[in-house]
Amino acid sequence: MLVLAQSLPLSAHTKKTLAGRLATSRRGSWGGEIDRVGCYVRQRRPAAHPRLPLPLRTSRTEQTLAMEGQESGGGKEPPMKLLFVEMGVGYDQHGWDITAAAMRACRDAISSNSIPAFRRGSIPGVNSDHMKLQIKLGVPRPTQQLLDIERLKSVFPYGQIIGIEVVDGGMICSSGVCLEAMGDKNDDCYVVNAAVYVGY
Repeated sequence: MLVLAQSLPLSAHTKKTLAGRLATSRRGSWGGEIDRVGCYVRQRRPAAHPRLPLPLRTSRTEQTLAMEGQESGGGKEPPMKLLFVEMGVGYDQHGWDITAAAMRACRDAISSNSIPAFRRGSIPGVNSDHMKLQIKLGVPRPTQQLLDIERLKSVFPYGQIIGIEVVDGGMICSSGVCLEAMGDKNDDCYVVNAAVYVGY
């Protein structure tokens, strides 16, 4: 920034001439402009581009607020106290059954875990009857409407399922073979991801 102080011992004509030359000859390397305000010559910088939020691409077939509390009887239950998260993946290579893939993903998530805390009194006043489950599934969007929620719930032997959330995820890929005897119409393989939140 260049400043022509009014206190300099220059005549009014000289100040005006200098300011005019600076205003017309100096340009910022970034393509800005120089304004003249009285005896001050200032450089105007371009405004920064605003940062726009990214669009969300989430769809849900059954939406719950298990982590924040769910409405019940006109009131609001306290939030679920989360203990741990189980994760799994499931496939259906033949038959075009997205529910089968989702059930396998849930079984994969829970089958290698043991939860003794609910049965041994590790948490005072809490037993297996207090267990709560929140299930989140990543399912290919074209197949989400075919998901059978009731069949899916049968995978869990105990625990209160307080919500099932379905979001865009998983994939449809090629299994490399089409078996018409197993109900295949092409070689599509359905893949589903599951996360099971366990708490009380």
